[in-house]
Amino acid sequence: MRITRMTPTPRQLNRATLDRQLLLRREPVDVPSAVERVVAIQAQETASPYLALWNRVAGFDPADLDAAFAGGTVRKATLMRITLHAVTAADHEVFHHAMLPALRASRLYDKRFKAMDITVDQADALLEHVLAFASVPRAKAEIEELLHSHAGDVGQPGVWWALRTYGGLVHAPTGGPWSFGPRPSYLAARTGSREQLECVAELVRRYLTGFGPATVADVNQFTMLPRGTIRAALELLDLERHGEHLDVPNRTVPDEDTPAPARLMAMWDSTLLAYADRSRIIPPEYRKVVIGNNGDTLPTLLVDGYVAGVWRPLADGAIEMTAFHALKEDDWAALAVEASAVREFLGDREPQVYKRYGRWWSGLPAHDVRTV
Repeated sequence: MRITRMTPTPRQLNRATLDRQLLLRREPVDVPSAVERVVAIQAQETASPYLALWNRVAGFDPADLDAAFAGGTVRKATLMRITLHAVTAADHEVFHHAMLPALRASRLYDKRFKAMDITVDQADALLEHVLAFASVPRAKAEIEELLHSHAGDVGQPGVWWALRTYGGLVHAPTGGPWSFGPRPSYLAARTGSREQLECVAELVRRYLTGFGPATVADVNQFTMLPRGTIRAALELLDLERHGEHLDVPNRTVPDEDTPAPARLMAMWDSTLLAYADRSRIIPPEYRKVVIGNNGDTLPTLLVDGYVAGVWRPLADGAIEMTAFHALKEDDWAALAVEASAVREFLGDREPQVYKRYGRWWSGLPAHDVRTV
């Protein structure tokens, strides 16, 4: 039975997100525990999981995330929204099965796959060869050579584009400042056989633990699974209802006046992408400023729990912060502390992280720009 509770205010929903995403305070937890609590970290940019955890974990050491990726306790794989996420190994097994029909459909129903002279059954048969071959890390070129040995030129290279998306492969660390370099390596992650709707239900439950309270539309935005599938999965769960919002039982929602610290958020941070109603954390007038039509999501400034601007490193190692509206001097002081800390954090690995996105800064609604 679902318990009905009072609908949270918009600021309470904001504070709930910050609380569950470890953004009200840096928590003294290890890396696997942090990744489990935040559920899924967007990993399109290799540095972003590191910056995401730097914002959330007290005394975060990036070497701990290196070790988690190398040891497989944290995996990087194509999952929700058909994009790369860092998740725990346990969550990956569930999330992969929950997302599998969507992952397959995104490729096998695509006109690029349909244009190839290969059937779905043939592609699945090739996948078995790939998974056996990738019992140890394999580079893209090695896998494409394997596919050529089994299928000749048929489906090359498009079949690999399909298989790497839905085949249950994870990215294997290749080095570089953030574990994964520009040339990916792949490793088979056998996930066994699971009932798909039960996995969807577990994915929804996990989503609510990290991002709730939330609506069906929010779950749809986070996963891109059909709403009918989501509603069917909800019938398997014991949840509380807060008006239109659902939540796992016995989770409190913070007061709307709970203080929220300043943060310099990673590019693609999952909190910015996890909701249909992104006003929970992004003021509507800034949504198209920080999220491009192609989905690129800039590294943002959080002030009082909401996006207030963007940041980037400069060539001299300084951190430039652009505010979209007037900020109090206390807010600037808090951002300066964070900027100094992130500058030090980046210094040992990649001082000019995200520099290839510099073109975005022309035309920003800059009310004030400051450098630390």
